[in-house]
Amino acid sequence: MKKVYNKILSIVGNVITVKAKDVANEELAEVSTDRGKTLAQVIKIEDEIVSLQVFSGSKGVATNDEVRFLGHPMKVSFSENMLGRIFDGSGNPRDKGPSLQENLIEIGGPSVNPAKRIIPNRMIRTNIPMIDVFNSLVVSQKLPIFSVSGEPYNELLARIALQAEVDMIIIGGIGLKYDEYMYFRNELEKGGALNRSIFFMHTAADPIVEGLMVPDLCLAVAEKFALQGKDVLVLLTDMTNFADALKEIAITMEQVPSNRGYPGDLYSQLASRYEKAVDFDDAGSITTLAATTMPGDDVTHPVPDNTGYITEGQFYLRNGRIEPFGSLSRLKQQVNKDTREDHRAIMDGMIQLYANYKETEEKRSMGFRMSDLDEKLLKYGGMFESEMMDLKVNISLEDALDNGWKILSECFNPDETNFRSELIEKFWPKEEKHSNEP
Repeated sequence: MKKVYNKILSIVGNVITVKAKDVANEELAEVSTDRGKTLAQVIKIEDEIVSLQVFSGSKGVATNDEVRFLGHPMKVSFSENMLGRIFDGSGNPRDKGPSLQENLIEIGGPSVNPAKRIIPNRMIRTNIPMIDVFNSLVVSQKLPIFSVSGEPYNELLARIALQAEVDMIIIGGIGLKYDEYMYFRNELEKGGALNRSIFFMHTAADPIVEGLMVPDLCLAVAEKFALQGKDVLVLLTDMTNFADALKEIAITMEQVPSNRGYPGDLYSQLASRYEKAVDFDDAGSITTLAATTMPGDDVTHPVPDNTGYITEGQFYLRNGRIEPFGSLSRLKQQVNKDTREDHRAIMDGMIQLYANYKETEEKRSMGFRMSDLDEKLLKYGGMFESEMMDLKVNISLEDALDNGWKILSECFNPDETNFRSELIEKFWPKEEKHSNEP
């Protein structure tokens, strides 16, 4: 039986309070005002005092308006008809297409039983060398992309969406500008990936509570498709906006703030979303990549700091590139042993030489004399940055490994690289073997 109340005790910000019984946390309610009906979600229950976040804001809500509890949490439609569509943070169409009401599923459920999971053992190829070669993305992995405002993290996510070898892409945007979410659609449409993609987009002008639901909407739909045998890649941007929405609601609720004003359950809120990543033992999978901006480029900020304890590594995006130092995929050892025999050697060896290049660059900036090896390292560093680190490079893993050997052969003698002799004998470009002048 649906419960109806017509006395609102208080209105603070976009939060209303009513006295009600037998109401569940995150349950939906319908608020009838002079301007029409709007949805609200239960965010706090204290005895019989129930607080609800009004989706469209509390403007126009009066204390004698009717509040009708619907008896269920937020639901979203699930079907193949969602492919190529854009929805808002409430699951309603944003692309002027028809509303979808079939196969409604609840969002925000528990993570998958560990007994149904398998150990990650498959690689997701992205054709981005800094991922495929140096920090391989693994099916069912959860990874953040740490960055700062102004870096092209949305462009990186769009590239991954276009090039990743998965069955489906689900993109969730939180607090985006209008042109940012249209960018995703335009890029995927141009790249021919729109028909395997679903968008849930929340803009900065939309109600805050809708931003909180975007990850849950994405992951609920992803889980259903994964259970049908699909390998689903979920791309979220920006999880710092998600955490800021949590903070804003916590302040409205007058909760005791934790570090830098964020709620004390920030870790649990983030973990409940990231832990949805899974590789089912008898079905598909969910892999999650989430852009997380770091205010002031501060990795100790509560959002990236808590995220680092939850996820299996991170990508650092700085100066338009994925940084080799600090970026880490902790599951890469699960898959790069099975790709090509020189994969690990190239991964370790080229990063070591790049570290030597950075030291040489520092020596040059301080006016030290350059040796022959220093000159070779400077040439190598420039080629590595332009042919491997540049995000515009779009080549397969095997071509990237071959390109790595080509770069090495153009800059060094084989004995200057510290690679195993059997690998040099097999992979060192024969025609380039003695062409190593800087």
